[in-house]
Amino acid sequence: MNAIATITTTLKDWESDQEVRWCPGCGDYAILKAVQRTMPEIGANPATTVFVSGIGCSSRFPYYMASYGFHTIHGRAPAFATGIKLSNPELDIWLVTGDGDGMSIGGNHTMHLIRRNLNCQIMLFNNEIYGLTKGQYSPTSRQGTTSPTTPLGSVDRPASPAAFALGSGARFIGRGFDVSKHLPDVLKAAHAHRGAAFIEIFQNCIVYNKDVFEDFAAPKGAEDRQLWLKNGEPMLFGSDKTGGVKGIALDAEKLTLKVVDVTDGDWQGAGVIVHDVTNRSVAHMLVEMPFGPFPMALGVLYDDPRPTYEDAVLGQDAQAREGKNTDLRKLLAKGQTWTVSEDQGPLSGV
Repeated sequence: MNAIATITTTLKDWESDQEVRWCPGCGDYAILKAVQRTMPEIGANPATTVFVSGIGCSSRFPYYMASYGFHTIHGRAPAFATGIKLSNPELDIWLVTGDGDGMSIGGNHTMHLIRRNLNCQIMLFNNEIYGLTKGQYSPTSRQGTTSPTTPLGSVDRPASPAAFALGSGARFIGRGFDVSKHLPDVLKAAHAHRGAAFIEIFQNCIVYNKDVFEDFAAPKGAEDRQLWLKNGEPMLFGSDKTGGVKGIALDAEKLTLKVVDVTDGDWQGAGVIVHDVTNRSVAHMLVEMPFGPFPMALGVLYDDPRPTYEDAVLGQDAQAREGKNTDLRKLLAKGQTWTVSEDQGPLSGV
């Protein structure tokens, strides 16, 4: 399949004429601006770019991008995205969903889009709550979350979107959060990946789940609580100003990850792992790292492309048509046919 042509644009070229309407302070504003800044940097063309969404606060996104867009039905954005890509594989598809839309009613659709490996970018805004329908708990809400549907606190174990995506066969997993300056870098890496690129974006719901991510997203002391992964670089976090540099190492006995202290910059002596984006086993460990004893793993966790769904489907179709004359009239006339003339009376014996 031919690569999607790139053009030169500015941020203004991606801002639609629609009034952006989310709650004041909503993290979606920051994500929108990050995406609009990213589009010119990857050479995207509004005429060949499509944003597809389901239902939820995040799903207002297509209205605010000066490109093509589909605001579809609850949880079914992956099905629409698949049809759009198969109809015109030259289009650049961005799927926008939330933890409720994409992990609950749309969980099966998300799974099949990922396992098929449709070439698209999947941005899942995770605010750990249902925002549009007034604050009910969602599949990603933490245990103990109080809401209109869990007044005594949720007893459900929360789903991990990144772990779900890996288990569904994803070949790209990225993570960021709404106000991070690094979010555009994650989006660029996702776009450069050929196949289904899954990006979990932690997003602050200012009304129903305010500051739920402050434990790792707050600017003060962020270096101690955030592990920004870069391919080929050691997994280091922290600083000498805040208690020392630390790293992530492999506990060979338990085959799990552990936090180690790094003294005098000797990360190799401390056994710190060098990040390899193609290592699926370590990617699973990173998405499952419990925050608290570990930092939050952010950036590109996994990136190992394989052939895409549309290439396989369209290639199969081309092979089936090879050497054949496509004549619809001839096909319809094949086999048993009847010709009914105008003067023919009612059929008898029926």
